[in-house]
Amino acid sequence: MGSRKEIPAGAATGVSGGISPEHYRTVIEFLEDWGWEAVPSMKAEYKGEGVYSKLVGGVLKLISAHNGRISCILNVKPPILNGTGRMHGMGVASVAERVAIGCAKTVVGKEKDNLFLGELSVSFLSSAPRNAEVVVNGCVVKSGRNLTIVDVSFRSDEESGGRLLYLSRATFYNMPLSTL
Repeated sequence: MGSRKEIPAGAATGVSGGISPEHYRTVIEFLEDWGWEAVPSMKAEYKGEGVYSKLVGGVLKLISAHNGRISCILNVKPPILNGTGRMHGMGVASVAERVAIGCAKTVVGKEKDNLFLGELSVSFLSSAPRNAEVVVNGCVVKSGRNLTIVDVSFRSDEESGGRLLYLSRATFYNMPLSTL
């Protein structure tokens, strides 16, 4: 086997000497076409702690909350879009998690404030385009002493036909992580 050159821990990264400038430009142009910037110009408000809340909370608005049910409106804005102008999968998962936690807390109550997300599954059936309004509904399917299961559905608004876009199911353990 060939020897491998070790890179010092504090070394700065850069362009590999084994790639031609033409190939480097081609790769950068490809990535920029998909929304990536070589020099990120992210707003200061999206850097540091609390970014998750600002990104997801900024596009999600509560409509109603009842025991075991939550309804929200999601505005598909640029912070949660992918390179093709559709809602990014991580945006879907983040919103699903946030709605599921809120829904579970309507049933679990304050005495069991230690909700641990054990599993989150998401089915992508269609996609939500930029500036779409999506109705997000969360519903507790099962809630027991140590387990709460929540279904979350994403539908396009009624004006767009109410089409089912994404489905999610979250399983929460109603106990501290240290006791699992």
